[in-house]
Amino acid sequence: MKARYIRTSTLNQNEARQLARQHPDEIVFIDRVSGTTPFASREQAQLLMQKIRENQIHYLSVSSIDRLGRNTIDVLQTIDSLNKLGVTLRVDNLGLESLIHGKENPTFKLIGSVLANISEMERATLRERQLEGIAEAKKKGVYKGRIKGTTESREIVMNRYKEVVRYLRMNKSLRDIAGRCQVSLGTVQKVKALMD
Repeated sequence: MKARYIRTSTLNQNEARQLARQHPDEIVFIDRVSGTTPFASREQAQLLMQKIRENQIHYLSVSSIDRLGRNTIDVLQTIDSLNKLGVTLRVDNLGLESLIHGKENPTFKLIGSVLANISEMERATLRERQLEGIAEAKKKGVYKGRIKGTTESREIVMNRYKEVVRYLRMNKSLRDIAGRCQVSLGTVQKVKALMD
């Protein structure tokens, strides 16, 4: 059976571009989560991997390598896991498959590694530009951030930090969670306090 994995960063992003090459016989798995969230921690990715382990899926398509993630090591580990499970990964914008006749495709491995690195660099550049823009807006008095003393509702915070909540429920250390989810220790402490 064939599957297609789609990831959008936000709830209001449209996945139509990623669905453009969908075949009628593909099962579709859609995650709406940041690319920095590890693949194995995403709800639909977990369901996909479960079906792969149950030998239900043998072929997986993604529109581009960055749909798997924006962390080079995580992307390469995901590809390696798929290879070990005998699943052929096709990246549409490359026109390449990870396995050819059950053997690892060296061209895919090379290009996949390079693109995973570029994807991670793009994420870092985007974040840098965002921080520069905020700093510039603060200088002009346009950006002030959240008004001091205001608070977000418990529901909003818990929804925003679903991964933090999940790891807290697994009794991981606070510093470990901060590193895994790429948030501050203070954020993890805040979520923990709301859970308690």
